[in-house]
This record gives sequence, structure tokens and C-alpha cells, in this order.
Amino acid sequence: MPGICGFYLNVPGLIMTDSSIRPLSPADQGWLVAFLTERWGSTRMVARGVLYEVTDHPGFVAVDPADADARIGLITYHIAGDQCEITLLDSVRENRGIGSALVAAVEEVARAAGCTRLWLITTNDNLRALGFYQKRGFAMAALYRHALAESRKLKPEIPLIGMHNIPLRDEIEFEKRLD
Repeated sequence: MPGICGFYLNVPGLIMTDSSIRPLSPADQGWLVAFLTERWGSTRMVARGVLYEVTDHPGFVAVDPADADARIGLITYHIAGDQCEITLLDSVRENRGIGSALVAAVEEVARAAGCTRLWLITTNDNLRALGFYQKRGFAMAALYRHALAESRKLKPEIPLIGMHNIPLRDEIEFEKRLD
């Protein structure tokens, strides 16, 4: 089974009907900036009071095997010590295994780097993410009430109302133990 050291990632038992996974490369930079700006309003993300420039993080991109220029998913991450944080996950074709494959790619990198914990922050309005991460072995680790009020000081473009017309206020931390 080729791993992330090869060009594409294969995950046993995962059916990816329409994508292959490869590391982000400098050739993706223009697309990355446009993608983040269009879908997230900025190339910056805030989690737990830390402002990240997502374009500075390593990651993986899902591409359509029929068209290598059609990028259909993205994940970025940051490793600090024995912990790996997923800083962004976005799939433009949902329910096809793309997000799962992207998370598996980061988990493989985290394990290879000796990380014992894979974690991320999502927001209280992201109902799909709440289910997605739990189905993939992540557990809720913490709730940070009213954290978005502080995050907006670092990134004012964060809206007041999120998905499903839910007020955007809280951060939820998920973790997956890798040891």
C-alpha cells in the first residue's frame, strides 16, 4: 500500500469514488489563496485564541483523478511537540470519503512524527462536523463558551450567525489519541 511518501494515499476499507490525495505543493498556492478566500472569507483561521495563516501550514489536497487540476478538498495541519492540530478541513464533494481520506492522511503524518494526540477546533454551528469527527474516532475534549467573541478581535470577518442560522459563539475541541 503506498503511503503519503508516494503521490497518492490509499486507506484500507475507505472507498473514495472520485478523488486522490496528494501533499500540498508550491504549485497549489494560487488555488489555495482563492479557495480559502472564497469558502472561508480569508486565508486566516483562529482557534483557541491563536491566529493562523493557513497558507503557511502543510497539508493535503484531494484532486479529481479525471482532472488533476480539479482540486476538490483540502486539509491543513500544524505539529507542535507530540500534538498535531488539524487547522482546516474542507471538501467540496461531501459524502464521498474525501474528508475521511484527508483526515487519514494527516493522522498518518502525525503518527510518523511521533504525535500522541490529533486534535482540532470546530464551532457550535457546524453540526455536520460534530458527527463527522465522532464517527472517525474523535471525542469531544472541551467546550469553550463564548470563544468566538475573542476570536473576532483577531479575525473581525467571523460572522455572528453561522450555518443553519445558529448564533456563532462557542468553540468545541475534538481529540483522537494516537498512542
